Amino acid sequence: MEKNGNNRKLRVCVATCNRADYSKLAPIMFGIKMEPEFFELDVVVLGSHLIDDYGNTYRMIEQDDFDINTRLHTIVRGEDEAAMVESVGLALVKLPDVLNRLKPDIMIVHGDRFDALALATSAALMNIRILHIEGGEVSGTIDDSIRHAITKLAHYHVCCTRSAEQHLISMCEDHDRILLAGCPSYDKLLSAKNKDYMSIIRMWLGDDVKSKDYIVALQHPVTTDIKHSIKMFELTLDALISFNKRTLVLFPNIDAGSKEMVRVMRKKGVEHHPNFRAVKHVPFDQFIQLVAHAGCMIGNSSCGVREVGAFGTPVINLGTRQIGRETGENVLHVRDADTQDKILQALHLQFGKQYPCSKIYGDGNAVPRILKFLKSIDLQEPLQKKFCFPPVKENISQDIDHILETLSALAVDLGGTNLRVAIVSMKGEIVKKYTQFNPETYEERINLILQMCVEAAAEAVKLNCRILGVGISTGGRVNPREGIVLHSTKLIQEWNSVDLRTPLSDTLHLPVWVDNDGNCAALAERKFGQGKGLENFVTLITGTEDLLLVEGMSVPKDEAVSAAHLIQAAKLGNVKAQNILRTAGTALGLGVVNILHTINPSLVILSGVLASHYIHIVKDVIRQQALSSVQDVDVVVSDLVDPALLGAASMVLDYTTRRIC
Repeated sequence: MEKNGNNRKLRVCVATCNRADYSKLAPIMFGIKMEPEFFELDVVVLGSHLIDDYGNTYRMIEQDDFDINTRLHTIVRGEDEAAMVESVGLALVKLPDVLNRLKPDIMIVHGDRFDALALATSAALMNIRILHIEGGEVSGTIDDSIRHAITKLAHYHVCCTRSAEQHLISMCEDHDRILLAGCPSYDKLLSAKNKDYMSIIRMWLGDDVKSKDYIVALQHPVTTDIKHSIKMFELTLDALISFNKRTLVLFPNIDAGSKEMVRVMRKKGVEHHPNFRAVKHVPFDQFIQLVAHAGCMIGNSSCGVREVGAFGTPVINLGTRQIGRETGENVLHVRDADTQDKILQALHLQFGKQYPCSKIYGDGNAVPRILKFLKSIDLQEPLQKKFCFPPVKENISQDIDHILETLSALAVDLGGTNLRVAIVSMKGEIVKKYTQFNPETYEERINLILQMCVEAAAEAVKLNCRILGVGISTGGRVNPREGIVLHSTKLIQEWNSVDLRTPLSDTLHLPVWVDNDGNCAALAERKFGQGKGLENFVTLITGTEDLLLVEGMSVPKDEAVSAAHLIQAAKLGNVKAQNILRTAGTALGLGVVNILHTINPSLVILSGVLASHYIHIVKDVIRQQALSSVQDVDVVVSDLVDPALLGAASMVLDYTTRRIC
C-alpha cells in the first residue's frame, strides 16, 4: 500500500485527557477507525478522564466502541498550582514506557491543557511526529502559553480559523505543514439533528422545562488569578439565583482553583436548589442538544465562544479566560464581571434571543480534510522541524493538496422571473451559477431558495471553495439589519414582511446578509467594478417593463415583455420604442444632473440592460443642462455581467474577511 512514500499503514496514537478534548478528537478517531486499510489506531487515556469526581469520562470512550490501549493515572490531587506541575511531572515519568511499547508513527494532541503539554514533550523527545489540533488560537490566560509551547514541539498543525493559521505562520511554522481544516467538533455539531431534543432537556432539567427557557452554566477557574475567578463564580451563582430560571450547572475542570469553586457551589446550595441541576458530565451528543435549545449559556468555557455559535444561542462570556478568541454575534463579553448586577443585566440582555448561526470555527468538513492530510505525511521525510523565519511567503494559505482553498460566498439574486444562486470567489469570479424560475408562492419560493443554497454549498466543497456566508439581493424595500424584506416590487408576489435571514442561517449554519438589488449593484461596483478605490460614486439601475410588441418580434406567451424586448423593438424600427428610449434617456439625464448638483460624486455608473442605450443621451443632457463645475464628472456603463450576484457576494466577503484578518 503506497501512500506518499509509506509502504505500510500509518500508526496513529490519539491521547485524550478530558471530556473537552475528547469532543474534538472523537470525530477524528471515528474517521481513522473507518479507514482500517490506511490507519492503525491506538487510544491512550489519561488525566481527569479517570477521576470519579470529574465523571469517570473514560466510559464515554468505551461507549463509543473504542479500544483503550492504555490508561494512565497522571493527576496529582490538590487542584492547586503545585498539583498541576506535579501532574505534568507524573505524566512525563509514565509516558515513555507507553510510547516505547506502542511505537506510533504520529501522535495527535489537542489544545492547550497541561496534560497535553506533557504528551507533546514526551513525543518530541522520543522522536515521534506530533499533529497538534487547534494551534494558533488566542484565549487570554496561561492556556495561550501552553498552546504555543505545544505548537513549537509539533511537526504538523491543524487549525480552525484563518486568524489561527496566520498566527502559526507568524510563529515561523512551516507553511506546508499547516492545514486550515476547521474544528472537528463542528462535523458533529452541524449534522446533529435530534427531533427528540425535548426528552434530553427533560432528562437533565426536569419535565416542566421548555425549549429556550433554561440556562446552561459552565465556568472554570482562571489559573493566573484564582482568587478573582472564585469571586466571579460566586457572583454568577448569585445572579442566576436572582434571575430565577432553571439552570444546568456543570462542574468545572480540574485546573487549580476548581476545588474552591465546588465549595462555592455547595455553599450556595446549588445541588439542592429547585432551579438548579448540578452535574459532573453530560455526553457530548446530549450536550449539543442542550446548548442548541437553551435560552442562554453563561460562563467562561471555550465551548461558549466556539461551538455554541453554530446554533445562534446567546452566550455571556465572563472575565478574561476567552477574551482573545474570535466570536460570533451571539457572544456578549462581561470582562469585568465584578458585581452581581453586571451579570444580571447581561442575563436580561441575552436570555431568549436568537442570533444568526456562525461558522467561524468550521464548516462541517474538517475530518475528511484531516484524514487526507494524514495520508499525505511522508514518513521518509526528515523528522527535524524546519522553521520559516521572515520574510513570510506571499501565498501561504494551503489546504491538504497545498492548493489555496478559495474563500467564497453564496450569492442569491431574487429577480422577477428567475431565482439565481452562485458561488462567488474573493476575486469576483462566478465559480458556478444555478438558475431556476422564481415560483409564484412564498412557500415554493423559500423552499427553492433553501434547496438551491444547500446544493450549492455541497458543491462548493468539491470545488475547493470555502463558503463564508450568504448574501441575498432582492427587489423592494429591505431591512438589512434584520434580514427582512419589508415590501417587494410587484414582480415578486407574496414577498412582503419576509424574514430571509433566519431560515437560511438555520439551514446552512452560515451568517446571512440581505439588501436591496440597487444597493447590491453599487456594492458590486465598489468591490469589483469601476467604483473600486473611489471615495464616492453613484450607481443607477436602468430597466423597463413597457409592453411593446411590433412586427418581427417573437415573444413566448408565458414570457413578460422586458427591457430586452424594448431594445429589440427599437432596432426593428418601432418609432414608439425609439421615442420611449429617447424620452426615458432624457429623463434619466435630468436625474443625473440633479445628482451631480446635489451630492457631487466622483463618478456615475449606469447599470442594467438599457445602460448602453442611454449613455449618449445622458451625456448630451449633462452638457446642455449641468453646471460647468460638474460637467467633467465621468458617466460610464458598468462592465459587470452580474452586478446583483456580485453585490450580494461582496456583503459576505467584505464583512467576514474583515473579521478574520
